[in-house]
Amino acid sequence: MVSLLKRFKYTLEADLHALFDKKEEKNPIAMLNQYIREAEKQTEQTGKLLDRQKQLKQELESKLSETSELLAKRTNQLELAKASGEEDLILFATQEVEAYTKRQRTLQESLDEANKEFILLEQKFETMKHKIKDMKIRQLQLMGKENVVRANAKMNHVLEDSNDLSFNDLSSYIDQLSNKIEKNYEYTQLESRLSLLEQQSKKTNKEDSAVISTKEEI
Repeated sequence: MVSLLKRFKYTLEADLHALFDKKEEKNPIAMLNQYIREAEKQTEQTGKLLDRQKQLKQELESKLSETSELLAKRTNQLELAKASGEEDLILFATQEVEAYTKRQRTLQESLDEANKEFILLEQKFETMKHKIKDMKIRQLQLMGKENVVRANAKMNHVLEDSNDLSFNDLSSYIDQLSNKIEKNYEYTQLESRLSLLEQQSKKTNKEDSAVISTKEEI
């Protein structure tokens, strides 16, 4: 238990900045994710050991309570034996009282030590959980920075890379397409107007021809 806590303590106290500033590290986010998973795994294992320690402490408390009850019973029986004057009972009761007294003292000392150790383990366990949360905050910070870097790289690629279609190329293409459409539109409009003039001219000629025919008949 102590060895596991020490190992975890040393692992958590590693400098994250130094870890991810190494030039050979190509993917710090992946390493951080792995680091956090390992830390969570060790924290979970430590939590199980803490639960086990709690159960052992409760067993000591139960044994101490049982021993104290038996000691009180034997102490009372010893007084009765002394009152009866029966030496064999007095001897037996005395031995029982001594045995339970010794056991009670041993259990009490063990329980006191177990309580101290349990409190210490609880404090360390809470520290471990806090460090996990701190690392997850660090994870979000790094993920945010990595996302900014990738976004900038993508934007720069689109905006500046001459080998691929850039926004400038796209803008020029749109301008060309717009000019072509405008010319076609203007041509269509002019053609429509000419057609209209042609129709009006034909209509006027027909009307003039009709007038001339009428005059001739008269």
